[in-house]
Amino acid sequence: MLESETPVTPVTFPPAFLWGAATSAYQIEGAVREDGRTPSIWDTFSHTPGKTAGGDHGDIAVDHYHRYRDDVALMADLGLTAYRFSISWSRVQPTGRGPAVQRGLDFYRRLVDELLAHGIKPAVTLYHWDLPQELEDAGGWPERDTAYRFAEYAQIVGEALGDRVEQWITLNEPWCAAFLGYASGVHAPGRTDPAASLKAAHTLNLAHGLGTSALRASMPTRNSVALSLNSSVVRPFSQDAADLAAAQKIDDLANGVFHGPILHGAYPQTLFTATELITDWSFVEDGDLALINQPLDALGLNYYTPALVSSADAETSGPRADGHGSSAHSPWPGADDVTFHQTPGERTEMGWTIDPTGLHDLIMRYTREAPGLPLYITENGAAYDDKPDPDGRVHDPERVAYLQGHLAAVRRAIADGADVRGYYLWSLLDNFEWAYGYEKRFGAVYVDYTTLERTPKSSALWYGQAARTGTLPEVRSIQ
Repeated sequence: MLESETPVTPVTFPPAFLWGAATSAYQIEGAVREDGRTPSIWDTFSHTPGKTAGGDHGDIAVDHYHRYRDDVALMADLGLTAYRFSISWSRVQPTGRGPAVQRGLDFYRRLVDELLAHGIKPAVTLYHWDLPQELEDAGGWPERDTAYRFAEYAQIVGEALGDRVEQWITLNEPWCAAFLGYASGVHAPGRTDPAASLKAAHTLNLAHGLGTSALRASMPTRNSVALSLNSSVVRPFSQDAADLAAAQKIDDLANGVFHGPILHGAYPQTLFTATELITDWSFVEDGDLALINQPLDALGLNYYTPALVSSADAETSGPRADGHGSSAHSPWPGADDVTFHQTPGERTEMGWTIDPTGLHDLIMRYTREAPGLPLYITENGAAYDDKPDPDGRVHDPERVAYLQGHLAAVRRAIADGADVRGYYLWSLLDNFEWAYGYEKRFGAVYVDYTTLERTPKSSALWYGQAARTGTLPEVRSIQ
């Protein structure tokens, strides 16, 4: 070392920190008509002309249902210590009610056993947006009964897997299920009813509470029950009172609508005020908040990019720059007086600004919001236009830099006192990216959609090295 050089202190994580990757059932499994599975709302939505890019759907996806052993072996080769996946509700309970189909449960039993045999800790998400179509036909998430059906489903899965799976997540990103599914319509089931979206949000909250109780009644007490929120980091365009009020409104609609009742047993009063012209919230029944406000064992946070908002003015026009797809209908009920701005900086293929400071801010917010509650980053990642080189290798230096920056932000939060116990990269594999079809590649592992061959990208090798050493390798160290 030259005398002028300064040694680099490695960014080291706690020894028990979980290094994981995440997926969801409809995005990777395929086998949509096998072993008793029936359609979910995403089967219906993706087969509706004009709803997804290129008319893409998840009928085959990346065929994880048949290739799960190879995928688990790949995780093990990379050095991952945890894997978060979701259960297909309609594979387990085809009509969303009644007894389980054991063939469907058997797939998840085999997957869990395979993970454990490779020393990988499974984390199960019960709901990642694929509601059985029959439940949508009966009213979907705006229908209160759906929460009770979810609790029955949670009990079935808890009884089947609770002896081997210790980490459980009830819902993934209920904001997307409620507001992209029922307000803007860019996600399944594609409805555009602002009042129904707020009702759906409440039913999802109720489902979380009832599902948490059902899981705890059906599993060993050692198991952990959490939920994953895509809480927004909402920043005002200026410190003007109008812009601060706009940020508060979006914060209530993105965050408070879920963490208010779930963590604190109450919805924000400002949320009621902002949406009073849409609904009177009479669907919140006596006792609901107590059912929702179940103690959590941990909280999952999903983060991609911050939001920058201001009060709208007469000159504001054009599509919303909120990063949630194109629709004439807003996913923000009661917030037509708010403008979303593109935040400055480099962007991913999704058009989302890369800003690791937002992840640090999010972690520290929930460290204050729920002191003593362990946190996990249950999704974080980036989409890029990845392509193999002539030798078949896939170099994605942009994703490596993205991961390095965001994992460094996680470590800073830990140094600042946050109890963050693990990180799940989104995603393990390139896959069906909802309404974007197969156009956006989030995977650390490249998938050739013709042959379904898997190729670890540079980011997978970099992340694997981090997992094995507990430190962040220099970005240039992976070739």
